[in-house]
Amino acid sequence: MIEKDAAERIEAELADWERKEVAAFLAKVPERREEFSTLGGIPLKRVYTAADVADLKAEDIGLPGRYPFTRGPYPTMYRSRPWTMRQIAGFGTGEDTNRRFKYLIAQGQTGISTDFDMPTLMGYDSDHPMSEGEVGREGVAIDTLADMEALFDGIDIEAISVSLTINPTAFILLAMYVALAKRRGCDLDRLSGTIQADILKEYMAQKEFIYPIAPSVRLVRDCITFCTQNMRRYNPINISGYHISEAGASPLHEAAFTLANLIVYVEEVLKTGLDIDAFAPRLAFFFVSQADFLEEVAKFRALRRAYARIMKERFGARNPESMRLRFHCQTAAATLTKPQYMVNVVRTTLQALAAVMGGCQSLHTNGFDEAFAIPTEEAMRLALRTQQVIAEESNVADVVDPLGGAYCLESLTSEFERRIFEVLDEIDARGGTLKLIEEGWFQKHIADFAYETALRKEAGTRAVIGVNRFAEEGERAAIATHPYDRTTAERQIARTQAVRRARDGIRLARLLDELEAAARDPSQNILPVTISLVEAGATMGDIVERLRAVWGTYRETPVF
Repeated sequence: MIEKDAAERIEAELADWERKEVAAFLAKVPERREEFSTLGGIPLKRVYTAADVADLKAEDIGLPGRYPFTRGPYPTMYRSRPWTMRQIAGFGTGEDTNRRFKYLIAQGQTGISTDFDMPTLMGYDSDHPMSEGEVGREGVAIDTLADMEALFDGIDIEAISVSLTINPTAFILLAMYVALAKRRGCDLDRLSGTIQADILKEYMAQKEFIYPIAPSVRLVRDCITFCTQNMRRYNPINISGYHISEAGASPLHEAAFTLANLIVYVEEVLKTGLDIDAFAPRLAFFFVSQADFLEEVAKFRALRRAYARIMKERFGARNPESMRLRFHCQTAAATLTKPQYMVNVVRTTLQALAAVMGGCQSLHTNGFDEAFAIPTEEAMRLALRTQQVIAEESNVADVVDPLGGAYCLESLTSEFERRIFEVLDEIDARGGTLKLIEEGWFQKHIADFAYETALRKEAGTRAVIGVNRFAEEGERAAIATHPYDRTTAERQIARTQAVRRARDGIRLARLLDELEAAARDPSQNILPVTISLVEAGATMGDIVERLRAVWGTYRETPVF
């Protein structure tokens, strides 16, 4: 903080500067626009001074590794260890993606992140009629534990962090991963990584859901409680703003809606009797790094501070690790363009730099060709090299929170935090997150901002280089894209059917009955019987369909 009279002197000098130098200069060279703001709509001043942070307390900024963690979750950040470089991969069968994993590890990737195909996400086996044409197309196909074994063949899962990007069927993938580890004789407490498991953002944004909201949240609860008791290094959820943003939300709503979902999950787990400090240290997050550099850095810093205060003041956490927000970040796929696609390298670089300046714990950089298809090895190598150049050549990782203390950044951070709590207060006042999802409140906010953004791009007021600015007439992209192997479905279905032929049908039927009984008893954790089922050769479809018979399916109410 600065003294009140010092702030007044600065403001008086600023007013004098605007009357004289600024006015004279504007008479000769007008500014480009009448109003300036971040992409999310926060007004931007011409210049920021110490007066803009006069009300900010020193402890609000603090030091890295100390509450409220504005400057970073760890004291030394990247001076001790760079962020995990976690390029996402997933296509074809387990063997196909396994080769991509090994290629990326050989190129210096330090964490694995896995994409799954649409049938796997939605709980359909690869030979289900709904899976036709989609097997292994947008991610790797996983039907049984045998597929999981192929996916991680030759990879030491105790030595590398593994992320599984899946939501409605996340509990089944977690069960398969645990079963794989047990078969290998691994210590579950040595496994690191995360399942995404954030089902609420699916109802808000991504629309990949199976069951009604209440049992879906129960499944998240079961994943968190199981991992708390059995996998002390594993993150049982990756609460995700990324997909909220990619659906068209503003940066503010990405942040606030994600924290609203956090609150629901924490409240649900607390009902089981677990203490907040028993499970909160392993909660993790996933955010996008969008195009507005300063806004994104401020967003990440504001999120850490808001999270710390929520966990301490709302939930009574006492352990500092429970208040320490850790997040994975991905550069913004929605900003990638087909026209002049190599410009995507520049976009991705700036977004990655914002993520690093904002203090991410792991990072995925998009391939320049992802507007066309799954990235090629060449595109993934360049995306990984982008991270490595930032880490090894730029020296920005040598100072913790290097932009901290900048008048503009601190002012934006505080404004962002204030707006986050305004949104959270409104959600509470309107009846809470679950009620508002049912009413379509979140969906409407996302859709409205997406529509406004589309209009700005069409009008040219939001620049997209190569599309509405500096476009080239008659341009056609000539680019080699990742091919889809037409034998994928055949190979995948053959393995699934072989597993069905070899399993013990009587044991499977008994375990499915146990699954149904557990589903009907909300006090039970569904993970143990799910693990037994996948060990017995149950397919994802077997498990999903039995639970669908108990819980039904969810149908969204359209919002206009």
